[in-house]
Amino acid sequence: MSTAAHHPTGRDQLWSVDEHLEDILATVRPLEPIELQLPDAQGCVLVDDVMVPVSLPPFDNSSMDGYAVRVADVAGASEEFPAALDVVGDVAAGQAADLLYVGPGQAARIMTGAPLPAGAEAVVPVEWTDGGLGEGPVSGMRARSLAPEQASGHVRVYRPAEARAHVRAKGSDVKAGDRALDAGTVLGPPQIALLAAIGRGTVRVRPRPRVVVMSTGSELVQPGEELGSGQIYDSNSFALTAAARDAGAIAYRVGAVADDAETLRSTIEDQLVRADLVVTTGGVSVGAYDVVKEALEHVGDEDEAGSGVEFRKLAMQPGKPQGFGSIGPDHIPLLALPGNPVSSYVSFELFVRPAIRTLMGLEDVHRPTTRAKLIADKALTSPKGRRQFLRATYDDGTVRPVGGAGSHLVAALAHADSLIVVPEDVEHVEPGADVEVVLLG
Repeated sequence: MSTAAHHPTGRDQLWSVDEHLEDILATVRPLEPIELQLPDAQGCVLVDDVMVPVSLPPFDNSSMDGYAVRVADVAGASEEFPAALDVVGDVAAGQAADLLYVGPGQAARIMTGAPLPAGAEAVVPVEWTDGGLGEGPVSGMRARSLAPEQASGHVRVYRPAEARAHVRAKGSDVKAGDRALDAGTVLGPPQIALLAAIGRGTVRVRPRPRVVVMSTGSELVQPGEELGSGQIYDSNSFALTAAARDAGAIAYRVGAVADDAETLRSTIEDQLVRADLVVTTGGVSVGAYDVVKEALEHVGDEDEAGSGVEFRKLAMQPGKPQGFGSIGPDHIPLLALPGNPVSSYVSFELFVRPAIRTLMGLEDVHRPTTRAKLIADKALTSPKGRRQFLRATYDDGTVRPVGGAGSHLVAALAHADSLIVVPEDVEHVEPGADVEVVLLG
């Protein structure tokens, strides 16, 4: 674990948001690649380019149930003057393509996905024919044995077909030698489908990071339990676990830990076996019971060279108190966030989410930003020297603050889909001003 050496230290030293984030991202490294089965690779980031070994489709095949024909044999066909063809057999999906040959005046009954037989140039849908019944156009294919020797007969075709009509050409999806997926692609359902379609059973990816989230505070009670005097429900661990999953991680929520330094240290150490990143919330300020700071400030200094957690004051609002470092023999990164719900969530978006995305091996680790026109009843105020992040709703180039500035206001957070960023050197923002917006959705 290395902290930013260029930054002066001191108990009252203020770090900027950018310095703190830079320090985190300089320390966190992408996880080592592993080979995973396709179902297990969902949500992971592809390490290598994937090339196409076999064209898709691998052969010319029919996109319709119908009849494979030669173009010349159905030219000019109409309901008044249908083309009458000899049916030489059936071609089903999964059947070898070389079992039948369609010669002049002949047709083969063909199913959707079946290979186009030799000699055939197009497929006429069954609805353009009498289906071999001799009673005018039909609405669908009738049942018949798929054994070619039992599929003889005649069919009348009532419409002409152009060359390659209703034929999916070999390689029309992807061709052998094409790049199917680029390194850095996050594997979602469509990408998993493509990998399976080109025959890849496994793929080399960076695994989804395992993130352990725990909140601290003797006042915290789990939702569903009875509140006692002076107690509140633990919302932070639920919010941050959900946020970690939203960022792409496998997240484990640990129940709230009481304000006892030894208990917290042992709980964290117990969790390291399943953690690529540990996130705590609460206990990082300067109060008498700020247990995270007490438990972790010197946690690795004696035992593990390079580990330890540093607690800092940032020039931001909300979220001034922050902690960052590593813990345990494997130097697992740990981010200690403030306990106020809004502070912890804003801190997660600014610092933890980029760390998770970096562990995943993604190049773009930040939320998108845009510029928007401020819609407000009065000017926004912001403390001098602090970068302020205000909860807001964004809509088509405009942004409107929601809720007050208090860092405990969870209800307003539930309605926000963005953050208004007020720079350190700005103390007032007038309605109608152009502002920077971080998009959370």
